[in-house]
Amino acid sequence: MAIRNIRIEGDPILRKKSKEIKMIDEKIIQLAQDMIETMRSAKGLGLAAPQVGILKRIIVLEEEDNPTIAINPKIIHSEGEITDIEGCLSIPGYSGYVKRAEKIVVEYIDENNNNIKREVSGYLARAFMHEIDHLDGILYIDKAEKIYKDTEDEVGV
Repeated sequence: MAIRNIRIEGDPILRKKSKEIKMIDEKIIQLAQDMIETMRSAKGLGLAAPQVGILKRIIVLEEEDNPTIAINPKIIHSEGEITDIEGCLSIPGYSGYVKRAEKIVVEYIDENNNNIKREVSGYLARAFMHEIDHLDGILYIDKAEKIYKDTEDEVGV
């Protein structure tokens, strides 16, 4: 495993659409493991492949110290609406209030090539939506109602 460099806002790769993964092989598994290590090293709770310079549709999320690897994730249903604070490893030092669905149904393939369909809500739904946006070249600042510089007392998710 290796810690990869996180791309920062302004890097053109963050604005490009990622390509679907056709086959889960050793390179994809290694990428996922590197992304988990990179996310944890940066004290993040989610990371998308474009953030480490790879235009592939894969994200990782931290769920109660248990990482989720989601390959080719897509939201197939959403409901409700809630505005909450978000931050991003690619936009260090800033947070913003973003309106997102309160509950979603997401489909993806896991690292063992299993098709997964989950209903998630709250923070986890927000994290999935945030990371899937990265796969389409969208950053939270594109949707934020208000953005502010973090202080030691106010730090985004």
